[in-house]
Amino acid sequence: MSLCKKPRTQQQIELHVSNKPSMVAISEDFEKALLKLSKTPAEQTDTTVFVIPHLLEDFYVYLDFLDSANTINSDLGFEGVFQLASFHPDYQFDGAEADARENLTNRAPYPIIHIIREGSMSRVLKQYPDPELIPERNMEKMEQLTTDEVNQLFPYLNK
Repeated sequence: MSLCKKPRTQQQIELHVSNKPSMVAISEDFEKALLKLSKTPAEQTDTTVFVIPHLLEDFYVYLDFLDSANTINSDLGFEGVFQLASFHPDYQFDGAEADARENLTNRAPYPIIHIIREGSMSRVLKQYPDPELIPERNMEKMEQLTTDEVNQLFPYLNK
């Protein structure tokens, strides 16, 4: 079962594409996305995918923005309410090689912050055996992919 299966099948995912021209404007847009989600019942919108297609191409600049996004989440009083999951075309776990397969678990065609309701995640995780092992299982699945499968699933990596 996927963490996004129910919201996806019930069309409860908000896609927010931020085409703002600066970090400040993107931060303001992110704040608006958080506030909108906080005012919307989970039955209507359970989660928001915040996409930044035209800025934050540099992974380290993206990480700086992610720190700011976490601060915004906390400053708005949403710590423990929303959790932020991060994805980037060049995502690299600390200590991992740039081309390590484990990085694929957090790679995406564009910089993305997935805003997840912690209550919804807690309910879903209760159904998983050993939920703390999900990251390791995902990394194992990436390691088992053939080169052709990686190219098919992640075509944007071959730019």
